[in-house]
Order: sequence, then structure tokens, then C-alpha cells
Amino acid sequence: MNRSESLSGPWPGAARPRRMSLRDVIEMAVFAVRGNWLRSVLTALGVIIGIAAVIVMVSVGRGTQAELDRTIANLGSNRIEIWNGSGRMGGVRSASGSVSSLDDGDIAAIRNEIPEVRYLSGQIRGSTQLVNAERNWNSQWVGVMADYFPTNGWEITEGSGFSERDFSSAGKVVVIGTTVRRELFGEADPIGASIRVGRVPFTVVGVLNSKGQSGWGGDMDDVILVPLETARRRLAGSLNLPPGSVQSISVGTARAEDLPSVERQLNELLRQRHRIPPGGEDDFTVRNLTEIVSARNETERLMSLLLGAVATISLIVGGIGIMNIMLVSVTERIREIGLRMAVGAGPREIQLQFLAEALLISLAGGAIGIALGIGGTMLAERFIALPIELSVEVILLATSFAVATGLFFGYYPAHKASRLDPIEALRHQG
Repeated sequence: MNRSESLSGPWPGAARPRRMSLRDVIEMAVFAVRGNWLRSVLTALGVIIGIAAVIVMVSVGRGTQAELDRTIANLGSNRIEIWNGSGRMGGVRSASGSVSSLDDGDIAAIRNEIPEVRYLSGQIRGSTQLVNAERNWNSQWVGVMADYFPTNGWEITEGSGFSERDFSSAGKVVVIGTTVRRELFGEADPIGASIRVGRVPFTVVGVLNSKGQSGWGGDMDDVILVPLETARRRLAGSLNLPPGSVQSISVGTARAEDLPSVERQLNELLRQRHRIPPGGEDDFTVRNLTEIVSARNETERLMSLLLGAVATISLIVGGIGIMNIMLVSVTERIREIGLRMAVGAGPREIQLQFLAEALLISLAGGAIGIALGIGGTMLAERFIALPIELSVEVILLATSFAVATGLFFGYYPAHKASRLDPIEALRHQG
């Protein structure tokens, strides 16, 4: 009998056994893995780490992307911010925003000379104590112009916004954020109620939509808005601002592609108005918020790639570990393989058995890795405050990685076992 005959089935005259079913293959794989469970667990360790890393990576990546999308929406679309700059006194640079360089004249010039600008609002801001009956709360106030609402993506969910008369006559009216509403009014209706902002009574005319946490960790809903001229006359006494000045200017464009051109024109116009000589230092700061978000997005992308590299390396290391242990297992069980072939098992059955063992180890490691990954994402969300978005798709992705690892790295040992010569295998004395 030649080797090809020995591999094809039992010797002539021997009763041909029934073919192994899938259940038989699984039972034999479970028996083999359980026979040396500690080695199997250590073999699966790389897969466990890799799968857990995949789940954490994808969950954090998707959660971060959702958070970035929300941040962009909260910031307002197509927006540029201009802030007061810093100066020098006696060779010492003052803090950013300490120079009151922006004023109403700059706002009027921007509106008249840059046609791409759609929305425009100057702001001043500060903080003070708010009082309603026995409740009080310290919050930030912002004096705004009418375009502040669409530029920053603010909407009124209760009541109304400011009227033209409120802006022109410095009306003592206020629109409050949802955090202020909760702290001062609880479940009561705030519309029409009177609150003290510092020492000045104001009437609540509206409540802003909730935006939650900002991309920089602050509570965007802990704010009140008042007309700009009202803020100058009633609230800005401690700021020592020159008449007609603003601390910042919000600029909104109709199209995102206009932002670079508008940013360039803003720099040129303000340098001209502020009489800054060529090569001189700006006394203002222009920031394209879309670029800031894009920079943060790029940082998050690099972090996701780093996590992905860790997960990939762990899966490769785990797969190599599975291959090595399966090769050792083949060497240790040569005589067993010979006996099985002698009683009728063909190369297909031998290959399926060892492939099933590798797949079982990988799937068991994957299951443990999935559990650890889910636990890790929950801990990250709770204690590190990372944005998490865990879904069924993530679990299915991790499972597919585990199956692919077991099949890819288990194939060679299984193929090697199936190609053993039964005669030589039976003579093996290992």
C-alpha cells in the first residue's frame, strides 16, 4: 500500500467507519482543549487582549466622533471668532484678551466691507450671582447682538427671544440656559418671572435649547444672555471697558468654503483699522473654530490608529501563539493521529479536528476579550469620562476578528497534521 492509499482511508478489508459529523469534531476539540486548559488559556491570552483592545478602540472612536459631531453642531456652523489680543508693558506681555482693541466700529466695518459675512455679533461677558426668591446661583452672563443666536446655534425652546426694542432700548430682559432654569426655578415656569442679576432685576423672556457639555468640558447651558447695550449699562461696571468696546466678535458665513477667504479679509481689515504697521504684532486674535475642531479630530484619529495598532499586534501575537501551541500539540499527538488514520480517519477529518481546536481556543479568547472590552469601555466612560458608543456591530466585529484569527493561524498546524504518514505516525515513540 502506497502513501496515498494510506491517507485515503482504512486498509483493504477493514470496515470503513462513518464520517465524522460536525458534532463529533466539536466534541473532540472541546475534549482536547479541556485536557490542558491552562495551556489553552495562556495560548488565548493574546487574542483576549487583542479583542478587548478592538472593542475599546472602536467604541471610543465612534463615541469620540459622535462627540465631535455634537461639538461642531453646538459651536454653530461656519463660524469665526475674534478676540481681544494681548499687549506689552515694560517688556512684559499681558494676558490674552487684556487689550480692549475691538469695538462697534470694527463690527460695522466687517458688516460693510466683507460681503461673505452672513451673521455678526459682538459680545461682552462676565459672571455674577443670580437670585430668584430663596434660590441663588452663580453663572456666566453674555451681552449679545441679535445674530449671536444663529451664529452659535442657539434656539429658544420656551418663551421668545429679544425684540428689536430690547436691543435698542437696553431692555432689562434675559434668556436663560437650562442649567440656570433648573437651579433657579426647578419645575416652575420661568417665563415672565423676575430674577436679580447682580443687583439689577431682569425679566426672563426665554429659555435656550440644551447643548450639554462643550468640547472643552464646560457646561454650555450654565449661561444667561442679555442684550449687548443692557450688559454695558447694567452689568459691565467691574470690567472697565472703554465705551463701545466688545471683548469678542462672532462671525458666521453662509458657506464653509468662504471661511479661509473671510479669515484672511478679517485679518487685513482689522490690521488696517487698528493702524498696525507691516510686521507689527496683532492686537487681536482671529480663530476659525472649524480648524480647531478639525485639529482635535485629527488627534482623535491618531489615537484611534494607535489603539488599532495595539489591537492588531495583540491579535497577531495571539495568533502566532495559537499556531505555535497547535504545532506542539501535533508533535505531541503524532501517535494518536496515526491510530485515527489507521481506523479510517482521512486527512479531512484530521484537519478539521485541529482546525476546530484552534478555532475553539480563539473563540474562547474572543468571548473573554469581549467581556473585558465591554467592562473596559464602561469603566472608561464612568471614571475617565471618555465618550463611548458601544453597539452590536462592535461585538460582531470583535467576534469576526476572533474567528479570522483562529482560522488563519490554525490552518497550517491542521494541514501539517493531516499530511502525516500513518505508518510513520504509528512508529513514533514520542
